[in-house]
Amino acid sequence: MSTSALTFSRARTRRARRRGSISLGLLALLGVLFVVSLMVGQTFYSLDEVVRVIMGQPVPGASFTVGELRLPRAGLAVLAGASFGLSGVTFQTMLRNPLASPDIIGISSGASAAAVIGIVVLSWSETTISIMAVLAALATAMLIYVLSFKDGVVGTRLILIGIGIAAMLDSIVAYVIVRAAQWDLQTAMQWLTGSLNGATWAQVTPLALAGAVFAPLLLAQAGNLTLMQQGDDSATALGVRVERTRLLTILAAVALISFATAAAGPIAFVAFLSGPIAARIVGGGGSLMVPAALVGALLVTGADLLGQYAFGTRYPVGVITGALGAPYLVYLLVRTNRAGGSL
Repeated sequence: MSTSALTFSRARTRRARRRGSISLGLLALLGVLFVVSLMVGQTFYSLDEVVRVIMGQPVPGASFTVGELRLPRAGLAVLAGASFGLSGVTFQTMLRNPLASPDIIGISSGASAAAVIGIVVLSWSETTISIMAVLAALATAMLIYVLSFKDGVVGTRLILIGIGIAAMLDSIVAYVIVRAAQWDLQTAMQWLTGSLNGATWAQVTPLALAGAVFAPLLLAQAGNLTLMQQGDDSATALGVRVERTRLLTILAAVALISFATAAAGPIAFVAFLSGPIAARIVGGGGSLMVPAALVGALLVTGADLLGQYAFGTRYPVGVITGALGAPYLVYLLVRTNRAGGSL
């Protein structure tokens, strides 16, 4: 092996080890936040009591509070955050643009429009609303894909079309909200904000099953997506079936984020922030899927703890993530404009 090849191999090994160490650190931090979210509340339970509840042992008071109230909420936070983070970084990697996030390009808006119409106009049940939100997000993604397809899919074209469709869907949501009765308005606004309040195992289970199906599909495409960052022509020359990979990836990512949105609402900016934060932490040179999923789970779990206990009143998790994400979006647009770039 030549000296240059040996140097390259060693550098790649160091990056892989660093990426693995950082991912383990993120996982450990997530575990700490998860346990803390089970311990704190109106009643504080010790670590020993929490562990006993998780192990299935009866603990007076804690069995219900931790097992039926806090544990589903914490589980939903982790699963929804990881789903948003994984889906968001998948789109950003595939389209080579940090703005190519499902909540920016209209996919979450499709789910929101279906949910609000179901709540306010059609009085659907919670299960029906979740199903229609998933289907609406998938339909919106396919519409954006079809409208942006012209001799392949160009990232900028897809993003701009997605932003336009998001604006139309958001206007529908605003119109329905304005005409909503008071008793429907509160439910609709809670869903639109993104909230973990009242989380149950009935919400966690479908999302867990979706994650078990679609997350491995996305992770299996990580290598192809990394090659596609060099451009479609280069990826094709390296043996990647670009359009097949892109369509499969879009379907899996949209399905995953649809189930997360149906379970917890469109928690603002988690999909948008997770990838860039992960990139800053672990650096380049490999797939960001696993680190971004961990960052997304950390964002939602941490934001939920802040929303519940850091202020004088309790705020839904989407309010906290929105406050974090909006300044970053402005910063990104200003930076791009100063650099003379485009979307």
